[in-house]
Amino acid sequence: MRLSTKGEYASRAMVELAARYGHGPVPIKIIALSQAIPQQFLEQILLLLKRSGYVKSKKGPNGGYYLSRPPEQITVAEVIRVMDGPLAPINCVSVIEHEPCPLEDRCGLRLLWKEVRDMVAEHLEKTTFEDVLKRQQLINRKQIKEKKK
Repeated sequence: MRLSTKGEYASRAMVELAARYGHGPVPIKIIALSQAIPQQFLEQILLLLKRSGYVKSKKGPNGGYYLSRPPEQITVAEVIRVMDGPLAPINCVSVIEHEPCPLEDRCGLRLLWKEVRDMVAEHLEKTTFEDVLKRQQLINRKQIKEKKK
């Protein structure tokens, strides 16, 4: 699995929306500035996330984007798959986009790539954006403590 810039930015936007969940729509400009994402690129990403059902939007002066479900109900794997496709490093081990290989039944590398796919998928499928947000908050608290010393 190779995370594209689109996948990275989508993940960062989702973390930002998770942090602001329940506080109303977040203007795209705020998400872009807060997460250092070019606004034009972010617009495309948010539209794709909206079409996929992960975010909703509200138009108008108090408009913006917000999560369609609580952050603890959206996994990182879901968003990465929307942005970058399968989590498998090669197509012969992909569940979603499997492509047969003439060496499939006797390839030791295939078994290795399948193990990698399974480990990555398992970890990303059990990690929600709430989990990522908690990790981020822990980092921020540690940095504040260090600055006070």
